[in-house]
Amino acid sequence: MSSKENIKRFEDYEIEEFLSDEFFVQWVKNPDENTTHFWEKWLVANPGKRPLVTEAAAVVRSIRYSPESALSDEDYVELFENIIRAEEGLREEPGNRGEKEGKWYSFFSVRRAAAFFLLGLAAWAIYASWPRSETVQPEVRWITKVNPKGQKTSVRLKDGTLIHLNSKTILAYPEDFSETQREVRLLSGEAFFDVEKESRPFKVLLPSAEVEVLGTDFNVKQNGDRQLSVALVEGSVKVKDTLGNQVMLVPSEMLQIDENGNLNKSNFDVREITGWKDKYLVFKNDDFAAVVQKLENWYGVDIRFEGELPKGWAYSGIYFDESLANTLEGISQTSQIKYSIQEKQVKITGKK
Repeated sequence: MSSKENIKRFEDYEIEEFLSDEFFVQWVKNPDENTTHFWEKWLVANPGKRPLVTEAAAVVRSIRYSPESALSDEDYVELFENIIRAEEGLREEPGNRGEKEGKWYSFFSVRRAAAFFLLGLAAWAIYASWPRSETVQPEVRWITKVNPKGQKTSVRLKDGTLIHLNSKTILAYPEDFSETQREVRLLSGEAFFDVEKESRPFKVLLPSAEVEVLGTDFNVKQNGDRQLSVALVEGSVKVKDTLGNQVMLVPSEMLQIDENGNLNKSNFDVREITGWKDKYLVFKNDDFAAVVQKLENWYGVDIRFEGELPKGWAYSGIYFDESLANTLEGISQTSQIKYSIQEKQVKITGKK
């Protein structure tokens, strides 16, 4: 791969690739003059990537990354050779690019190469001078699972726990749990947990609370930084918010925490709340905004609305593993709307 292709690769990154990129993580966790200069200029040149970079940076800050091991002699030589090759590539003509653009890429290639080289030197120097200890703590590697809009997946942890992830969800979990506890982080979105019962407690850490269990089935939905709902299907859970309030739930109970921190406990419909993991899309007296949000998240589309709807418009219905067209047709027949689909764009029009 040429140096020019290396330079352009950030433009094609999705969030999970930013999260696994050492240069990006280094900038977020320990910014210096080189990394800050590169990323600030890169974001100016790629403004469309700013929301994705902002989201990825927030995820990085919420996770404790283990320090990287020192460079081996082979890694050090390879790092230096890569810089030499990058510099040689920059001497090539920019091809079809304008002179100004070619200089821009050359400038930032040098900055990035220098940054990597300095990071490598720093890592080696720290390792060489760090006091040695008789006991070496095992390195904990965190894995981040990102579900984009329109995608649902599941993750089975090494303890046997099965986690179903809804669309627009970010989950972080360690490759191996410690001997005394099991912790995962639901950074955003919705997940259903089927926790393997054992002696170690299992905790779900959230921006606004934590959920602790021993073995149970429950659903967690994190809306923004503060709104949260926890619905218990089986077993028992304890929910503790950031103010220290603790609430115990029994099966068929759901706790909701609103944006002001108010707590409300109630019963819930299991299919309505957890049916998504079994491919059930459920609408229950939903207003139009809620219907649009569910459709966009479920099918990974963008919806545009034109016209008007009757006052008090609401919709109820259940769809099992249906296509977008069939779901929209079902809504259309009973709810006075028309629709058209063009790839990932949907237009809904209120009937007159």
